[in-house]
Amino acid sequence: MTKIETQRLVLVPLTLEHVRVELEQPNRLAELLGARVPPSWPPGEYDRNALEFFQARLETDALGYHGWLSWYVMTLAEAGEQSSLVAGAGYLGPPDDGTVEIGYSVVPEARRFGYATEIVGALVRHAFGTGAVRRIVAETTASNEASQRVLERNGFVATGAGRDAASVRFQKLR
Repeated sequence: MTKIETQRLVLVPLTLEHVRVELEQPNRLAELLGARVPPSWPPGEYDRNALEFFQARLETDALGYHGWLSWYVMTLAEAGEQSSLVAGAGYLGPPDDGTVEIGYSVVPEARRFGYATEIVGALVRHAFGTGAVRRIVAETTASNEASQRVLERNGFVATGAGRDAASVRFQKLR
């Protein structure tokens, strides 16, 4: 899988090299991505545990997981400007019986610009475009109204409680 481009963003699939750099030499991530990495990186739940989860999957089956884990989300570089890393987003693994789960987290300084809505739309189009996905699910905390609006703007419908009492599960069918 190659990168995904939207009107304002480019999504680059995480590789084993990316994970190793982030875990062992995080100061090299900007060089590897060719983008400015904000001081607030990593956002939200995109933490060491997530990176170790991605690393284990990629070490087990790099081809099977390529593009079905996290993607780095960067602004498209305009003339004379460097792109900036604004989010981590992606899937929690390859399709399972036609279903994938998505997640996304935007760095604080890039929130309220509509990036999350654009990112989710790109992930949805990409997943459905593979032909292997019929259903996409996502969970967010019940208190995160902004995230719920992002999902609703992309055609997701709340289906009930998530894995824990504080979360809401959403889905979108092809």
